Amino acid sequence: MIKNTVKKLYIILIFVFLYAPIVTLIVLSFNASRTRAKWGGLTLKWYGALFQNDEILQALFNTLFIAFTASAIATVIGTIACISIMNLKKRARTVVIGITNIPMLNADIVTGISFMLLFISMGLRFGMETILLSHITFCIPYVILSVMPRMKQLNPHTYEAALDLGAGPICGFFKVVFPDILPGVLSGFLMAFTMSLDDFIITHFTKGAGVDTLSTKIYTEVKKGIKPEMYALSTIIFVTVLVLLLLVNKAPSENKKMKKNTF
Repeated sequence: MIKNTVKKLYIILIFVFLYAPIVTLIVLSFNASRTRAKWGGLTLKWYGALFQNDEILQALFNTLFIAFTASAIATVIGTIACISIMNLKKRARTVVIGITNIPMLNADIVTGISFMLLFISMGLRFGMETILLSHITFCIPYVILSVMPRMKQLNPHTYEAALDLGAGPICGFFKVVFPDILPGVLSGFLMAFTMSLDDFIITHFTKGAGVDTLSTKIYTEVKKGIKPEMYALSTIIFVTVLVLLLLVNKAPSENKKMKKNTF
């Protein structure tokens, strides 16, 4: 009994530490008072003010645009890289995989400074383009990490059989190989999107004047006090992600029910 009670208490404490800050943020987004130390009653005015704040909306647009574009391009490059890596000899493959893992183990501040020095040496003007280039680059290893296990499970003889039956290389890839590695490609895209969406340090070192993402905008706001509109925006993002997760987790269960009903 005591052991089970301790286990339950331990789990409860984990959930409290994980979600108490988020709950606090959501509650503050409905607080009528500007100060966090005083409760002024329930209100939705900060949500209305959010959609009238051009700076925050522009930062949100920049963040989503960079995250979608960088993750999409990184997914294409990373998938092609996985196919190339799997065609290497075993020793060369091990070396290349080890090299691709280094950026994930490297400190973000080192990566950010390296990108900054590289862009300066190339004479590039800092702005959306430099942020996008840096995000694509550091997202590629995460895509490779997600797609590689699927590539290792792939049976190469199915692709060869498709070629023998008259399919072209491109048609054979999209008809045989791509459906098998699609779950890994999607997970790689989502991981790259999350990493790009959440990044601050690399963005901070590669952004130009007048260009902000949500992370750099919030960092700037912290110095002079975060506006309540940020609480509202964070709440909307959290609820959106939560709904998407519920829908993603609900889809497989519905497919299983359909298969059971079919049989």
